[in-house]
Amino acid sequence: MKTKEIILDKNTMIVSETDAKGIIVYANSDFCTIAGYEKEELIGQPHNMVRHDDMPKAAFEDLWNTVSSGKIWNGIVKNKTKDGSYYWVNATAYPSTDINGDRRFISVRVKPTIDEINNAQALYKQWV
Repeated sequence: MKTKEIILDKNTMIVSETDAKGIIVYANSDFCTIAGYEKEELIGQPHNMVRHDDMPKAAFEDLWNTVSSGKIWNGIVKNKTKDGSYYWVNATAYPSTDINGDRRFISVRVKPTIDEINNAQALYKQWV
């Protein structure tokens, strides 16, 4: 299967929310459209189901360590779609709590610039 890159539109805003263990509890329509999943296929699944194999595990360790400590994380991430294609995002993740006070993490992803993608690719090659 040949993979292709999906280029986000400048108006695309992918939003998701996970519980404290990284299980998806909310996915907006842009997330579903870009990733190629129905909302019901995403809810209840680990968020790393969209992690592309090219992404170094260290990047996600940094993300989890940052948001778990109560801070905001930002980075350029390569994700995969249901059909094996991929898309780049400029991701911001931050901690939150739900109405019951339970820990949640929210991620907002938008279209990155070409320079941001190129810089991320160079950096991630060093981490492998």
